[in-house]
Amino acid sequence: RRGLAPRARLLSAAELRRYRGAPGEPGLYLALLGRVFDVERGRKHYGPGGAYSGLAGRDATRAFASGDFTPAGLVDDVSGLSPPELLSIHSWLSFYSDNYDPVGKLVGRFYDENGAPTKALREAEAAIEEALKFQAESEQRQQQFPPCNSEWSSAKGTRFWCSRHSGGVSRDWAGVPRKLYRPGSQGSRCVCVRSTGPPWGQPGSSQHSDRGDLDNPHLEQYDGCHPLAEQCVLTG
Repeated sequence: RRGLAPRARLLSAAELRRYRGAPGEPGLYLALLGRVFDVERGRKHYGPGGAYSGLAGRDATRAFASGDFTPAGLVDDVSGLSPPELLSIHSWLSFYSDNYDPVGKLVGRFYDENGAPTKALREAEAAIEEALKFQAESEQRQQQFPPCNSEWSSAKGTRFWCSRHSGGVSRDWAGVPRKLYRPGSQGSRCVCVRSTGPPWGQPGSSQHSDRGDLDNPHLEQYDGCHPLAEQCVLTG
């Protein structure tokens, strides 16, 4: 991955506006979280007339998350963005770092006149770090409790079932359907629960009931269904 040069160039907003790729201008740059990249090799996208020309010559970090390419959306203010939107910014920053040459830093919201990170940048990076942590935890929960497959018909009611690929999560076990309740959230969702072996997070434990995660306190069995059946049909 390319990194910023030891003595990175510092640009003002006015200087950056000169790099929109128009005839007579010195180049084609854009900024993301205050980091400036030379996107000349992507001129067909970022140059005049390109689909993303609005990103050139400015820091429009918010637009990378919101998809709003109006003047109101082409700004660097990232306050109030959701975790998925912050993850989008993180992904785009990785993309530019991997595919375009870094030029320097934009003096303004994210870097001061000495090129040092501002409070706004530290807060944005902390929020992205939290979003990444939340994503990792969500992926872990998906592995522990993959969603059930389900179908409904007026004649047969609702059928839930588990397989080794249900919920789009490939694994070496099928599991049995259960209702999963999450603290602080209303309602439940159907998940597939491993019914043998040690509980999740205790792979090396020798003292367990060999019931997988069936004893997890956030789970509830479906009424009228066999406790170890891989499918459950609810009528009515």
